[in-house]
Amino acid sequence: MKINHRSILPLAPRLAALAHSLSTTPLAQAAVWVSSGSMTTAREGHTATLLSSGKVLVTGGYNAGIDYLSSAELYDPATGVWRPTAALTVARELHTATLLPNGKVLVVGGWGNGGMLGAAELYDPVTGTWATTGALNASRQEHRAALLSDGRVLVAGGYGEWGPEFSAEIYDPAAGTWTAAGYLLSSPDDSTMSLLPHDEPPS
Repeated sequence: MKINHRSILPLAPRLAALAHSLSTTPLAQAAVWVSSGSMTTAREGHTATLLSSGKVLVTGGYNAGIDYLSSAELYDPATGVWRPTAALTVARELHTATLLPNGKVLVVGGWGNGGMLGAAELYDPVTGTWATTGALNASRQEHRAALLSDGRVLVAGGYGEWGPEFSAEIYDPAAGTWTAAGYLLSSPDDSTMSLLPHDEPPS
């Protein structure tokens, strides 16, 4: 096949310009970490949730010098400062925290001083307070939670009182209650859960 070099050569300057443009985009720049403010309480096994306001809510966790934590903190990216907010009603670690469409945060399950937890509670960033809501049917820790497209929350897997927990439940924010949603088909150990574009939550 004969190549028309006259039609190819003019592309060279364009390709060079494109390569230069790509090399100077933010994605091509080396990522850099910078330190920010420290939390008021060191912790592990906690959750971090981005709120609608752009602030970050950190809840619960464990501190070897304190025990299981009920404390919560808010990070303000504009100032790089953490400040305490109202404490959870139940100290816990290895729980989940899910941002709801109404801006509230649903905290579910985990492990605390009383063992495995089924308790759930809601954080209202407007008032900075917590309120209890319906408890899980099956207590669990290290589970997964996903916000469904209809505003409900699916919780699945984790560890229960006697080992791996295969059951799943759905939380209805309007009713404040949980309903069973079947069972996982395989072991939930170290699993992940993602919402697909066309999810069809059980009715």
